[in-house]
Amino acid sequence: KAIEKGADGLIPVAAGAGGHAGGLSPFALMQELRQWFDGPIALSGSIACGRSILAAQAMGADLAYVGSAFIATKEANAVQGYKDMIVESSGEDIVYSNLFTGVHGNYLRPSIERAGLDPNNLPEADPSKMNFGSGGNTEAKAWKDIWGCGQGIGVLKDIPSAGEFVDRLAAEYEAAKAELAAKTALTSGRRLETV
Repeated sequence: KAIEKGADGLIPVAAGAGGHAGGLSPFALMQELRQWFDGPIALSGSIACGRSILAAQAMGADLAYVGSAFIATKEANAVQGYKDMIVESSGEDIVYSNLFTGVHGNYLRPSIERAGLDPNNLPEADPSKMNFGSGGNTEAKAWKDIWGCGQGIGVLKDIPSAGEFVDRLAAEYEAAKAELAAKTALTSGRRLETV
């Protein structure tokens, strides 16, 4: 629909993305998109390191869309508790629910617990109703109190400046490219068998 309306490119939001996330694996999403669209794509979902950026390109994306990792930078306009929680959490701490807004999204488990809700027993919201309240038994609100976040955060160990984080991504990307080239050279001409 976006392309029919004149969009030049797409930002597909794959499973694992922060906030309102999709349900499809980035592998499936990119395979299907590239069957009919050859324009620019910036893939989103669990991308927080240079290796993931390279993987997005290997799947057919032109660019990688990094979101949640930038919340945990010094310049981000987020409360310190949100930044700290991202750094202290991992992909296992992400809960996928439609309770908070009526649309499925990924949220930090500790923020849900802090709001007095049980992340393992969240009710389903009526998808026909957008609700930016908690949908639960508290006054907590999505985004303000219950924090969206993607599954890729497990690689984040500190709160750098945005510039430092970009430099880190670039270095990780180049290292991943070199490692992949070395592995390709090592396995070239070899046949692998399942045992």
